[in-house]
Amino acid sequence: MAAAVRDQPPAAGMDEADEAVRGTCEDASVCKRFAVSVGYWKDPYIQYFVRQAKERKAPEINRGYYARVQGVSYLLEAFLKKTECNCQIVNLGAGMDTLFWRLKDENLLPRKYFEVDFPMIVARKIHNIKSKPPLSKPIIETHSGDSLLIDSHSLDSSRYSIVGADLRFSSDLEEKLKKHQLDVHLPTVLVAECVLVYMTPQQSANLLKWAASTFPVAMFINYEQVNMADRFGQIMIENLQRRQCNLAGVEVCRSLESQKERLLLNGWENAHAIDMMKVYSFLPQADVKRIEELEFLDEKELFEQLMQHYCICWASKDSSNLGLADITF
Repeated sequence: MAAAVRDQPPAAGMDEADEAVRGTCEDASVCKRFAVSVGYWKDPYIQYFVRQAKERKAPEINRGYYARVQGVSYLLEAFLKKTECNCQIVNLGAGMDTLFWRLKDENLLPRKYFEVDFPMIVARKIHNIKSKPPLSKPIIETHSGDSLLIDSHSLDSSRYSIVGADLRFSSDLEEKLKKHQLDVHLPTVLVAECVLVYMTPQQSANLLKWAASTFPVAMFINYEQVNMADRFGQIMIENLQRRQCNLAGVEVCRSLESQKERLLLNGWENAHAIDMMKVYSFLPQADVKRIEELEFLDEKELFEQLMQHYCICWASKDSSNLGLADITF
């Protein structure tokens, strides 16, 4: 199965482009830490992975991250409830994400939680985990059985695993995950946040196809750009290009329809896609009111434009009839 995500020799200039993509991991983590420090949501673990921002982040950025975190969490938790946590999570391009620790605190840990990212990012995350007891202790507490495996590019405990791999070409992605006890027969939710857009359409199609053909009961949650063909989308692309950050998969981000279509064409039974403005309107309104009182938002129109250029898409296949197709906002 892993052959669907094929190895190819790295193209010239790819290292530089990959470096820019790795930089987006740092940016996202710094933005999340800043929003947490203002009080948008609680995350006691992000401080162990990333420095505090040197300057304030704009309110529209903070609200955008709030909607992203809450929206993805809402769908994830719906999946965990449907499966009664008898499932696994595979977080693709996880970066410095703290979801494992937050789920443990909420008693919502799946049977096993996997993270995959560039080996360089994984090495940094493992270093942080090893050197910070608030991060290592929960992993040790949830571990049972043989000794915990840890080296510079992978960590494997009975409930948490982190793997260094390149999602675009790694023919050994499945092999690496299985080495860490991935169970293809368990219901599995795969999460990708601003990951597929950095792959060519063919590479992301291969990854989606691999996931759909590997797991009989699964859900895929994707957060990324949408409506990128308009003027605002063009400005977003130009801003990223200035930082040597190329959105290789941007053509799939034309519309909600093209996002949905990609999932359906690559083996998923049903798919949904909604922009983040809509997600924001579906979030618990008492909490939205609370966060809107944290900071004055001057640029309402800019906020709406930004939110209309990001989306959450989700798809499922459900041979066990767990009701995954019913998951929605």
